[in-house]
Amino acid sequence: MVKEVKEHLTDKLIPFWENLRDEENGGYYGYLGYDLVLDKKAEKGCILNSRILWFFSNAYTLLKKESLLEDAKHAYIFLTKHCIDEENGGVYWSMTYDGKVLDSTKHTYNQAFAVYALSSYYEASKDEAALALAKKLFGIIETKCKDSFGYKESLTREFADSPNDKLSENGVMADRTMNTLLHVMEAYTELYRVSTDAEVKTAIEQIFTVFTDKIYNANRHRQEVFFDNQYNSLIDLHSFGHDIEASWLIDRAVEIVDDDSERWSKKLTPVTSDLARQVFEEAFDGNSLAYEKENGIVNQKRVWWVQAETVVGFLNAYRKSGKKEEKYLKAAKDCLGFIFEHMVDKREGSEWYSEVTADGKSVPGIPIVDPWKCPYHNGRMCFEIIRSGE
Repeated sequence: MVKEVKEHLTDKLIPFWENLRDEENGGYYGYLGYDLVLDKKAEKGCILNSRILWFFSNAYTLLKKESLLEDAKHAYIFLTKHCIDEENGGVYWSMTYDGKVLDSTKHTYNQAFAVYALSSYYEASKDEAALALAKKLFGIIETKCKDSFGYKESLTREFADSPNDKLSENGVMADRTMNTLLHVMEAYTELYRVSTDAEVKTAIEQIFTVFTDKIYNANRHRQEVFFDNQYNSLIDLHSFGHDIEASWLIDRAVEIVDDDSERWSKKLTPVTSDLARQVFEEAFDGNSLAYEKENGIVNQKRVWWVQAETVVGFLNAYRKSGKKEEKYLKAAKDCLGFIFEHMVDKREGSEWYSEVTADGKSVPGIPIVDPWKCPYHNGRMCFEIIRSGE
């Protein structure tokens, strides 16, 4: 897999995102339609910019090509110059194409991705200012985006509570979500990896406890998704993509923070194994992964990020089994085959489709790039496979 994936990274993904550099206004263009028409005046989502910063930082760390560090620096400059609220602290939700504040919401999810990206950029560039900003945003999350129950979601510019419409779906308005908690943990894991800051480690361990006590449903072998303020689940929903993603992200966090006693490994490895097993048995059709199941009804669409996380999650499950459970390795390879055959858009000047049907037909009208469609999941899939050597 490694040779094919590395070629995909270097010949498809990296050139595509490099071509979206906005040399006039900074950052990267925020929207490319299904018709491959670029909107140079579309909003620039700060999550998209952070994920691009993360992507190019990791691409440089892996490939050591100087132009990739310049690509990362281009995103870093836009983030620090435009996306940070110098008065109140924190990262805005989105900017206009020329760098003015468009949506001043301070969402915890968004703060987390900035921490994630800045930590990786620090590793790539050794720029101490990037690490200092990552630590500053960590402090903001811990002091302004958290209460006695856990992490809050959507906040105003001044960090007052606001409705969580940006991370709520399926007809509910959630006070707290599994998704935000997962990515705060992911961001903190990266920050701790490059800083070994004890406060960050403590915060990760607190998240582990929330995950085991509130998020993981042992009876249903899944994570719950949307919650009220006291972490009561609001809906019967199994998010297959988030479960396979969590199965390896949590393992990675445990690997980085656990001590010699393997306290967290002993507690969490059975849980993450359960998540991967259930997803494999319930949602994998031999080639690709279904999206989710709500009230017993499976949504069969194939979404780009779900397929990317499926490959990484099953590879992780295979390695975790001591390379004994060959079914997971086969599943990862088969899903990668589905991706290259159906998910990758073969048209010149494109990348991956956002969504295809279960039999691999693209769904017209869904953009190739938007505030959520980014090189984070598929780029990370490439990095993980190349680093693993599987």
